[in-house]
Amino acid sequence: MTPPHDLEHEAPTRAVSLQAAPGSSHDHLDLDDRRRLLHLMLTTRAIEERGLLLYKQGKVPGSFYDGRGQEATAVGATYALGADDPVCPLIRDMGAHVVKGTSTAGILGQYLGRAGGVSGGREGNVHFGDWHRGVIPMVSMLPDMMVVATGMAMGFRMRGERRCALSFFGDGATSRGDWHEAMNWAAVQQLPVIFVLENNQLAYSTPLTQQFRVNPVERAAGYGMPAVTVDGNDVEAVFDATREARLRALDGGGPTLIEAVTMRMHGHGAHDDAAYVSPEVLAAWQEKDPIVRQAQRLSALGVDVDAVADEVKAEVADALAEALAMPVPDPATILDGLYCESEPQIVGRGDAPWSGHGDEAWGGADA
Repeated sequence: MTPPHDLEHEAPTRAVSLQAAPGSSHDHLDLDDRRRLLHLMLTTRAIEERGLLLYKQGKVPGSFYDGRGQEATAVGATYALGADDPVCPLIRDMGAHVVKGTSTAGILGQYLGRAGGVSGGREGNVHFGDWHRGVIPMVSMLPDMMVVATGMAMGFRMRGERRCALSFFGDGATSRGDWHEAMNWAAVQQLPVIFVLENNQLAYSTPLTQQFRVNPVERAAGYGMPAVTVDGNDVEAVFDATREARLRALDGGGPTLIEAVTMRMHGHGAHDDAAYVSPEVLAAWQEKDPIVRQAQRLSALGVDVDAVADEVKAEVADALAEALAMPVPDPATILDGLYCESEPQIVGRGDAPWSGHGDEAWGGADA
């Protein structure tokens, strides 16, 4: 058996100066926003916990993947996006779907392979996205979604639209050539795109120390791109870094690389027991749980966090009942959607719950 790796408990020391970290998000988030962030993270975790249970009961076909411990990254980053800004999530970015407004019942129906799932029971339980809400279905070959986001950003600029795209990816994805190609093209063309590196310490089972000598966030300077490292378990810090990157992108300042330092608390998938990670490392990261951190903040401000948790529990229970009642797909429709048979359609608008967005119009003024 491979021995446990000695993963770092803290963000790695940087060898070069990076862009200064953003200021306090308290200036940009009101109390309702901060409560909503907790609600969204709790919903994200509850969906995945329920999905994992269904998988263990044999009700979810294929495998199962979750992002326990990383909820703050997807939720915080997507929360900063406007309604017109598409997002490219990966297998640990359930929070992006939730923030953009994909229904919980639709997600659970997707896990179950039901006709009412996000993709109508097709494409497995992780390759889904509601493009009507600006959520692009994922491509498994990482980090191909960076290339997709870069292409969308190119289109926005060519059409004169005030929009930006955001792509998530992991530390292991930075070892592939398409990561460098997307970084280079986005920087050369000064495209309105945000690259969020979810540094969760492991590329499947390979630790950071065996992946690269120079931290990926430091490589951004080689492409002429600003970069910043944030605490990926602090939802408000991730939000604020993304908010600044979005403003820069919309104002013509080009792309930004954001490194969110976090930890994958479960194995790569339900089939992986993560025996290569020592219990001491997991225990250290458990103390930094992003949901507990936000709950403690809100409790200090007088928010009834137990009430928020109860709301989420009831919502997910109702959604599960709805998903279980969905029919399975009709086999006669197996070829539906295999080919495009309609005119091209623009990626739709998703929810933009941050209070700072106000009433942004399609391609209109920024907050």
